[in-house]
Amino acid sequence: MDQALNVLPEPLRIATLALPSDVLQEVEEIRLRVSRPVELRTYKQTYPVTRNERPYIFTETDASLTMSLLSQHSVYRLEEELKRGYITISGGHRVGLAGRVVMEKGEVKGIRDVSSFNIRIARQKKGAAANYLSYLQQRGKWCDTLIIGPPKTGKTTLLRDLAREISKGSLKMSARNVGIVDERSEIAGAVRGVPQHDFGTKIDILDGCPKAEGLMMMIRSMSPEVLVVDEIGRKEDGDAIMEAVHAGVTIFASVHGENLADVKQRPAIARLIDQGFFQRAVELSTSSRQGIVRKLNEHKKVQV
Repeated sequence: MDQALNVLPEPLRIATLALPSDVLQEVEEIRLRVSRPVELRTYKQTYPVTRNERPYIFTETDASLTMSLLSQHSVYRLEEELKRGYITISGGHRVGLAGRVVMEKGEVKGIRDVSSFNIRIARQKKGAAANYLSYLQQRGKWCDTLIIGPPKTGKTTLLRDLAREISKGSLKMSARNVGIVDERSEIAGAVRGVPQHDFGTKIDILDGCPKAEGLMMMIRSMSPEVLVVDEIGRKEDGDAIMEAVHAGVTIFASVHGENLADVKQRPAIARLIDQGFFQRAVELSTSSRQGIVRKLNEHKKVQV
């Protein structure tokens, strides 16, 4: 978390570090909004940051200093990332931005006068996938798997650890070549193309690439045995996944939704499930860190 704290103005960084260490170890988001109190969010609750026993109010000066620290004093070097609305920093942490959007010829050119920052803390939780592994393989092969859950249920954390486990292999399953298509730089948290998390030696990453295009690029260029992709949903994503499965590549993907029935309301996802392109579904929820694995072709479910 040190890299994330380094983009905070010094007074705010000091005030944040004054919070109990057990809270800091569980922080998932740092929310900064001009003229509003600073908040730290964990899985369970929200904590205020205080200074002199009063809420720390994030100021316009704080916002300017934060942008300067993020850009290393040159906003122009972040021009491409500002178009996407977020910046990935060392450690794989992602800083979401909101403010005045600048348009040019009908397209977003960037964000100016940034007034809100959402620093999402990237933590690699090795072992997050351990309880799922035996349910996601069959006859010596990994199953095409869809991970379902609302925001902040650990979908990306689970995908990240599955990629690591599949890449390194085990006594039961040999190591596989894994390709990660990381459109939002969240799975690998790559900075200048270098992943900030430990994935083992058999990982290739396309960072900042749209999912549909990235899946096809990986198949053509890197000969993956397994492809990992986050937050699918568009028709183009579904088409690319179908092409990948037909090419003999195993897919691990995530999608926003409450459960299997919910995501089947989306035509692109329903088509993939109904036509048997996924053999397993993992349902995650906000009420429990445990998930449910569904065997889609056998209509069975297992609590993990």
